Amino acid sequence: MGRTSTARERLLEAACGLILSRGYGTIGVAEICARADVRKGSFYHFFESKQALTIEAINAHWAAQQAGWVATLRSDGSAEGRLERLFLDQAAAQRTAKTEGGAVNGCLFGNLALELSTQDAVVQSRLTEIFDEQIDLVHATLADGAEQGTIPAQAATRATARAVLAQLEGMVMFAKLANDPSVLDGLWAQTSRLLRS
Repeated sequence: MGRTSTARERLLEAACGLILSRGYGTIGVAEICARADVRKGSFYHFFESKQALTIEAINAHWAAQQAGWVATLRSDGSAEGRLERLFLDQAAAQRTAKTEGGAVNGCLFGNLALELSTQDAVVQSRLTEIFDEQIDLVHATLADGAEQGTIPAQAATRATARAVLAQLEGMVMFAKLANDPSVLDGLWAQTSRLLRS
């Protein structure tokens, strides 16, 4: 950032990092505050609860990612090429995490969905909204591909868009499980076959 981050920004950043690396249930407010270098009393000035911080962290993480998704999927060129770039970008992010931090962290949204989907309706609802936005972006790109003649028309459905996103999320999960980003090496080839099955 070109300026000193605020206590609120540091708390959001700390929460994102800790949730990505360790999950929601294993971290507490005190640890988040220590990571952010913010007094625990100040935490409650910004957030009424850990859940409220988590929702804000999810929103901040998606705001940062959404710009990249939109820029990639709405850029010029073939729809299939745009989808491939999105997948390559996601795989590259996991490789960077492994190189810089020693671990494949996976997807913040996927990790939280697996951990909290039956425990926290507020977080579940927000994650559902984000996944729906991602599906909509992929669906619009599939429709572009059908118009261009590069993607079969029968594949340009919302159901296929959900399957494409599930392929991405599932393979990222397997890479996290193996702590090996090379699991993602064939991700786009597999997805391309899925579009033509």
